[in-house]
Amino acid sequence: MEPTTLTTDRLVLRPFRPADEEEVHAAAQDPDIQRWTQVPSPYERTHAHAFVNEIVPTGWREDTAYPFAVRLRAPDGADAEGPLVAAIGVHLHTAESTEVGYWAVKEHRGNGYMTEAVLAVARWVFTELGIVRLEWRAEVGNAGSRAVAEKAGFRVEGLLRAGILQRGTARDCWIGALLPEDLDLTPSLPYLPAAGR
Repeated sequence: MEPTTLTTDRLVLRPFRPADEEEVHAAAQDPDIQRWTQVPSPYERTHAHAFVNEIVPTGWREDTAYPFAVRLRAPDGADAEGPLVAAIGVHLHTAESTEVGYWAVKEHRGNGYMTEAVLAVARWVFTELGIVRLEWRAEVGNAGSRAVAEKAGFRVEGLLRAGILQRGTARDCWIGALLPEDLDLTPSLPYLPAAGR
């Protein structure tokens, strides 16, 4: 996949670059990011370096993951980028399993940026990649991630026992999904819901 940039009214979403290393390292010092996501803990500078220089380019090149740096747009609509406010990634596990994951920089939470970014990425995967179903998972108790998913239109479908592996421990997680129809988009494949739905 050719690296892609997405824009919304307030945000620029583009693949992480080496120049983002310092901001990634600073953001990942947040105990909540280390608690609820799969970033290493403690999060060292070498982790940020490997992420922006190796993990991100490899994911795009091999079509296994598409991580985006989420930055504020310039107020006047110019192409200039503001600070890093979040990270979001699409992970292609199998043909039937595509998952979105995200974290927000602590100082920028509560402004709706994460929901805006999730919706932009969802529209992109449905219209450009032909994804049929976008999944979201979060460890039970991660209320912030669940709130974002629900605001973006994900339907929480249940609880998966031992559905997330986190630092050597299997943990229960919520799972939800978003379909193209949920965003008034045309699906790439016909969908036949179960009888009675």
